[in-house]
Amino acid sequence: MVRPADPFIGREILGGQFRILQKIGTGGMGSVYKAEQPAMNRMVAIKILHPKLAGRKDLTSRFRREARAMSQLTHPNTAKVFMYGELEEDGSLYIVMELLEGRNLNQTVRKEGPIALERAIPILVQVCGALHEAHEMGIVHRDLKPENIFLSVQGGMKDFPKVLDFGLAKVTERQMRPGSIILTQEGMVFGTPEFMSPEQAQGKTLDARSDIYSLSAILYEVLTGKLPFNAKTPMEYIQKHVMEPPIGLSERVPGKTFPPGLDAVIARALAKKPEDRFQTAAEFAQALAPYGDPSLADRAPPPPPPAVAPAPAPAASPTANTLRAPARRGPGPALLIGVAAACLILGVVLAVVAMKFLVK
Repeated sequence: MVRPADPFIGREILGGQFRILQKIGTGGMGSVYKAEQPAMNRMVAIKILHPKLAGRKDLTSRFRREARAMSQLTHPNTAKVFMYGELEEDGSLYIVMELLEGRNLNQTVRKEGPIALERAIPILVQVCGALHEAHEMGIVHRDLKPENIFLSVQGGMKDFPKVLDFGLAKVTERQMRPGSIILTQEGMVFGTPEFMSPEQAQGKTLDARSDIYSLSAILYEVLTGKLPFNAKTPMEYIQKHVMEPPIGLSERVPGKTFPPGLDAVIARALAKKPEDRFQTAAEFAQALAPYGDPSLADRAPPPPPPAVAPAPAPAASPTANTLRAPARRGPGPALLIGVAAACLILGVVLAVVAMKFLVK
């Protein structure tokens, strides 16, 4: 059966500003196309919501939310949004973004296997930078997963990560336009089960620390090729995120170990309670950064210095003998009296013996 031709391919949109060349991706909500923008002499990516979903207010609100959230972010590791809106021809919603060449993290791990420590850490540290900017602006991603971290080449730099898909982003009320639908209410669960934080799995209110948990689960998979829990279904993953401690990083793959310090960093980021994790993405990045240096890969960061007992207070009148061993104490009065008495008795005995000797 021949599939019907895509109606967007070969089409000019937005008054001829863009000409759509080919489809480069598709998903449940829409498709992504490669397009040329002659006036700017560049190629772009255009994400278009499926026309059949245009009547779904929840999905159109999510699509607009993604565009609005990403258009506010300027960090180099966040995918750039140039413009967004509604096509005049048929009312389809669109987002014009920078065109990225490369593979996402999920594709990279599936093709190449687990990523070496000295390669993976710099990637995740840069992602932390993108998230930190979003969090500072009151935006929580809420759907971090390897598919949403794209490894591109930029300015000759390989493995330059770009954070994608803020479709489930939580934004503060001041950033929402009048009439926006609040997609995720307390008690409702959205996101990807394999990478959900415990509080997200329980439908609780989320903040930046939820993204930190998800990002640490991503790093765990990138380094080991496995997730922090053994589960077979989405519901099992949700239950384990809430109830079970994660498998230790160095215990996950037989024969594969990591610096003990990194085990501790990942364990902290995967803590069940948000208050026990790193509190900001910048703090998480700072903890990870030393492990991106191959020379530090086999040793943990130095432990904190031991507590030092306070020095004794100096004597009121220090002398030159202050540093010498303390002088031994002399005999007590009782001992002196005893010695004197013994000497007296001995003297008497000797006197008596001497008198007897003289008499003889």
